[in-house]
Amino acid sequence: MKYTTLPSTNTRVSKICLGSMTWGNQNTELEGHAQLDYAFDQGVNFIDTAELYPVPATAETSGRTSKIIGTWIKKSGKRDKVVIASKIAGSGDYTAHIRTTGFRGNSIKGAIDVELERLQTDYIDLYQLHWPERDTNRFGVRDYKFDSKWEDNFNEILHSLDREIQAGRIRNVGISNENSWGTMRYLEESKKDNLPRVSTIQNAYSMLSRTFETDLAEVSLRENVGLLAYSPMAFGVLSGKYITGKAGESTRLKLFPRFSRYSGEQSTEAAKRYLKIAEANDLSLAQMSLAFVNQQPFVTSNIIGATNLEQLKENIASIDLTLSDDVLAQINEVHQVIPNPAI
Repeated sequence: MKYTTLPSTNTRVSKICLGSMTWGNQNTELEGHAQLDYAFDQGVNFIDTAELYPVPATAETSGRTSKIIGTWIKKSGKRDKVVIASKIAGSGDYTAHIRTTGFRGNSIKGAIDVELERLQTDYIDLYQLHWPERDTNRFGVRDYKFDSKWEDNFNEILHSLDREIQAGRIRNVGISNENSWGTMRYLEESKKDNLPRVSTIQNAYSMLSRTFETDLAEVSLRENVGLLAYSPMAFGVLSGKYITGKAGESTRLKLFPRFSRYSGEQSTEAAKRYLKIAEANDLSLAQMSLAFVNQQPFVTSNIIGATNLEQLKENIASIDLTLSDDVLAQINEVHQVIPNPAI
């Protein structure tokens, strides 16, 4: 395994982070524990969850994923050997079953109260805002529309997070599904009032969705805010199983066809071209896709997910693969022809 640190902290994390959003829905507690055991044995010490998980989000299942991690922590006794990241859900129609107040008032404190119980721990290593409160271009929306109803609360949020750090309940803070303006606002507010500094940004990034490179990559590198890349395999599209017709009925896109973000005509064509590159270079498309993300200079950790151990083994093994300049050039040629077919 390869390791790095969360930017501006002393927290050492594996370059591969174990994602968990299927646990409690597509995966049982037993399967979640098996994934945790295997990943830990391979040197993975970084685990990502959220109060919203598993996905799709429902009132019935909300929090199940963190509970599965909590029972593993209790059973294994490995709390001091792992770095746990979690997230507070932003406001939205599909999170009303969690809360309707966004990040305002005592929402952050209340969310941490419950999440600590689920995780069976007394602190969270990295606490993230799952997405902005303001309505901005995220989750598949290309065009920005101004949100005139939102009232600026960056400073209030950072003060709330600071209180939790001072209480020892969280150690570092991050953002997710954020853009350049929001990232810079958090950084400026932290300087102004000596508030917690955002260490990471968890956004989608893959060969089918490289919009992070347009401006956030520069923010990341110049301001030392590391990317925690999620959906690096584009909901499994970049495994090649949907292209080749090998996807089983229990796969994510078969079970939840509304998650079609990476399944459009252009995305499918791009994935086919990437598959040809992988095959021509004796690589699996999955490992090539993950290695591409692993090698980006702005990536702190690559969040991988799997619904079975065979997938997990292949995904974690991508850390041992370094793509040649020639393979990277071929990938970029496809990107020039079909840039960011999914966002």
